[in-house]
Amino acid sequence: MKPAAGSVALDTNILLYAQGAGAEGDARHQRALDCVSRLPLSMLVLPVQVLGEFHRALRRKFKLDAASALEAVNGWTSICSTLDTTHLAFDAALELCMDHQFDTWDALILAVAAEHRCAALLSEDMQHGFVWRGVCIVNPFAEPTHPRLAALLD
Repeated sequence: MKPAAGSVALDTNILLYAQGAGAEGDARHQRALDCVSRLPLSMLVLPVQVLGEFHRALRRKFKLDAASALEAVNGWTSICSTLDTTHLAFDAALELCMDHQFDTWDALILAVAAEHRCAALLSEDMQHGFVWRGVCIVNPFAEPTHPRLAALLD
């Protein structure tokens, strides 16, 4: 299934919070779940880079066994479309690193989201409000709620 333009990409930290990894009972856990549940599943997309980071965090930081980590990844891929990384996205990511001082892997996630014409990238640890090639980075935990996220949730 090809994601539609205007989709919402999720960063690794949003998946981790929604999964409850290290945040059960935390307000971020509830907010991540709220955002994911209120957005139509057809709008949610996952850059493959995010899935790799998610798996690594579950295994290394949260000490899940391999089978449980794989089950968590498969749970997300069963409900969300995935976005592959292309060489063009990689080149764009390197430009983001050079022009805007992004971390390589964060830049790659943003570049992939832009290549697939996403409206927003939900992330706690990227530059909130930064817009690049039509994609707005939105921290869903920031108050007040960013207008782009508010519009998507309505």
